Amino acid sequence: MRLLIDTHLLLRAAGEPHKLSPAARRLLDDAGNELWFSPASLWEVAAKQASGRADLRVEPRRLRRELLAHGWQELAITSEHAVATADLPPALRDPFDRMLITQATAEGLTLVTTDPAVARQSARARQV
Repeated sequence: MRLLIDTHLLLRAAGEPHKLSPAARRLLDDAGNELWFSPASLWEVAAKQASGRADLRVEPRRLRRELLAHGWQELAITSEHAVATADLPPALRDPFDRMLITQATAEGLTLVTTDPAVARQSARARQV
């Protein structure tokens, strides 16, 4: 499977893998799965870090380097992805989640998330 991992799971996998659910761990550890990340997730981490979130200790540049070094694929954000966010319901307000959903849909990836609200917005999403 081709999996786009949401920001929360990405941070957990990188910094607190022992806190991953068994279902998430199976997906991430399965060598048959392609693991993808979005620049939107790194942007979200950078924005939250810049806002002074004390609980966010991950440096986005280092996170990107580590993901790439471990074989993860980076999914570029295109203008097609950007305009497709307009097709999502306004109730889903988080711009980072909106981008992840549209990227997964446009590229035929399964979005893996812990957020039930995100999972409900797309047939391409899987909650773990």
